[in-house]
Amino acid sequence: MTPIRVLVVDDSPTIRQLLTIALETDPEIEVVGSAPEPAVARQMIKDLNPDVITLDIEMPHMNGLEFLEKIMRLRPMPVVMVSTLTQRGADATVAALELGAIDYFAKPTHNLTESLSASAAEIAEKVKTAARARVRPRETPAAARAPDVDYRPANKLVAIGSSTGGVEALIEVLSRFPRNCAPTVITQHMPEHFLTSFAQRLDRLCAPEVHQAYEGAALEPGHIYLAPGGEAHLEVRSGRPLQCHLRVADKVSGHRPSVDVLFASAAAAAGKSGVGVILTGMGRDGASGLKAMRDAGAMTVGQDEASSVVYGMPRVAFEIGAVAEQLPLGRIGDEIVRLCRAPIPVSASRSA
Repeated sequence: MTPIRVLVVDDSPTIRQLLTIALETDPEIEVVGSAPEPAVARQMIKDLNPDVITLDIEMPHMNGLEFLEKIMRLRPMPVVMVSTLTQRGADATVAALELGAIDYFAKPTHNLTESLSASAAEIAEKVKTAARARVRPRETPAAARAPDVDYRPANKLVAIGSSTGGVEALIEVLSRFPRNCAPTVITQHMPEHFLTSFAQRLDRLCAPEVHQAYEGAALEPGHIYLAPGGEAHLEVRSGRPLQCHLRVADKVSGHRPSVDVLFASAAAAAGKSGVGVILTGMGRDGASGLKAMRDAGAMTVGQDEASSVVYGMPRVAFEIGAVAEQLPLGRIGDEIVRLCRAPIPVSASRSA
């Protein structure tokens, strides 16, 4: 098997060395070079043609976000960001994922050698996932949908699950929602620290109000709730109106928050009034929960292979019969809006 060729870009010689050591503990990865800043990296990309880049956010002369934007516009390729666990680092990481970075790794703030050695398998897995991802040229972001004052959701609940590639996908989908959209709950695989920044970013970009979910929050039109992560899963609790419930529990399907948990609770609480949507992501989290929603009478939508950064979660959901309608990303937002305005449909499989 030909190893995955990686270029490490970081202004710290220590980090460059430690990342190289960590990555090369995996026999499937070869670090072909390292660069201290974007100008050097630009030439090394031309000379070495790496499969994946790891890119520091904070560097001299040109920061990682500026360089990432140029990469995704001029020479799209898989990029894993290396960020800090500060609020500034979280904001920058969310912006990088929006620009098209595949994933990110939080740089340790102390005990660098020990921390990076302990995280070697995690870093390597992120690079290998990035190497398999679909990377598309950077496009102009979709314009936010003008608030539709005449829109009235037909007593529906929307539940969305996503993972790798989900930041960009969710922005695309939610930008199509009218101001008075159906109440919407979302689980995106992301550490708690980054979810705060992501919720704020979505709130600025979308017509409805976007919040982090909190215990007892009423699910009403015009509001979107994002699972806050940490020690709890986001669930939908029965009531009038339906409510958010944060349940402290172990990981489910390898994740906390888990998409399976969210979808299963939506199936129980909303039944045929639900609309379940599974977007790009690695693994199988959400597939069984989406099947429960469909079995309960909900309409279910899955992102298609061609538009998914990683066609993992949507693929498993489609293969087990959980997806009633498979669509490219650019059509999913409008389809959700249509389904929430229309009468409750009879479940029928079709693929676009």
